[in-house]
Amino acid sequence: MSILNRNKILLVHPLGYQATAAGKDISRVTNIMPPLGLASMAAYLEQRSMGAEIIDCYAHPDSDRAIADYLRSETPAFIGFSCTTSSFLDGIRIAKIAREALPGIQTIFGGPHVSALKEKLFEDYPAMDYAVVGEGEETLASLMRNGGEAPGEVKGIIFRDKGLDAVCFTGRPAKGLELDTLPFPAYEKLQGFPKAYLLPIFNYPKVPNTSCISSRGCPYACSYCDRSVFNRTFRYNSAEYLYEHLRYLRERFGIRHINFYDDQFTFNRQRVEEFTDLILANPLGMTYNCAVRAEHIDDALLKKMKRSGCWMMSLGIETGDEQLLAQHRQNADLDMLATKIRMIKAAGIRTKGLLMMGLPGETEESIRRSKAYVFSLPIDDFNLAKFTPFPGSPIYENIHELGEFDEKWEEMDCMNFKFVTKGMTRERLEALFLNFYRSHFARPKVLLGYVAMLWRSPHSWFRFLKSLTSFLRYICVNRRLMADKA
Repeated sequence: MSILNRNKILLVHPLGYQATAAGKDISRVTNIMPPLGLASMAAYLEQRSMGAEIIDCYAHPDSDRAIADYLRSETPAFIGFSCTTSSFLDGIRIAKIAREALPGIQTIFGGPHVSALKEKLFEDYPAMDYAVVGEGEETLASLMRNGGEAPGEVKGIIFRDKGLDAVCFTGRPAKGLELDTLPFPAYEKLQGFPKAYLLPIFNYPKVPNTSCISSRGCPYACSYCDRSVFNRTFRYNSAEYLYEHLRYLRERFGIRHINFYDDQFTFNRQRVEEFTDLILANPLGMTYNCAVRAEHIDDALLKKMKRSGCWMMSLGIETGDEQLLAQHRQNADLDMLATKIRMIKAAGIRTKGLLMMGLPGETEESIRRSKAYVFSLPIDDFNLAKFTPFPGSPIYENIHELGEFDEKWEEMDCMNFKFVTKGMTRERLEALFLNFYRSHFARPKVLLGYVAMLWRSPHSWFRFLKSLTSFLRYICVNRRLMADKA
């Protein structure tokens, strides 16, 4: 048996399905986001003289051999997985491969799926040795420091206590990390970065580009959002830290556009004002996108953000039916939201609406209202997701009372209608979903907007044409499925 290096870990981002299907996954064709959580943990561990490497199976499918080869050559004592609901079972599969390749290795699982379901997972998945609940950096470092020999002393983990023949949770740490004390994520450990990672098509003006997270958590409690990792806490980097982070990406990797992957980028107005002041005083030659909530933007702030390089803003609309929206989130004021969207557009910032179809209580009438509402607004782009009740979201607790739920984790990726609300059918939801998109792309002003991307985002058009076969295949498959069901 190999002597394992207790000071080293391999961090893995599972693909979530068979590697042979990666080329047919339209969501992967249009967007490959770097696993920033793993990159942050790797940087944190390296800063504390622990070895950490990353293999991103999502960006590089068919990585099983690379994982096995690394384990045999480097003999790390630990392998860690960051898992969403749809990728969890693939993480379990890889954990079994790891144990075969390197007997004695200890497996550590983290991510939203694990933080939501906690001890329940250990009953059915013996490939799990540990789970990290919540924030991972310090918990993982503490577990590695003691070599897994005294897990009960490490806050934030679940482990199998062989002496008690029980699964134990040590409880969450007393407080979260100060985000400004963290090193920048170890982007350099992501194979092919930044070229291997691309933002959604038509969502950026320049390459290379990447994502950045400048806050953790969200103070709101929408029914459909999983808050199991950070609960309802909200912490953020200072404007100074954020500016230095962008400067690092610009100077080290040549990044020209950033997508802030925060839930609420403008929640703290003063921070954003200070950040824009820094950018305006010392330009970096970069543009950026961010997601905002309508309550936390105003005309003066928008104009300043535009001057500092804000290229696009995304807003969670969810549904254009105000009564349905009020069942699932606070401050369901569609008139106010429409005013703010027009304000963003007037500031010269590209606008993107984020919607869901199939929420509990959805009807054909509410979908018609959503379409009419969205089409009445100056939205340049939108993303319509298929509602999925994730573990950790408030609505998950009683979801079976609200409709039919086919809880297949590997298909819970917002690309499938796994939940069907009462009064609807899966076939009808699929038909209405396709009709929504077809109606959007049939509008002349929308088509003209995409033509304008020829000079506003030429690289997007290059990617679109390069992947045209994949897009056409996706459309044909969906039409065929609808015809078969009809």
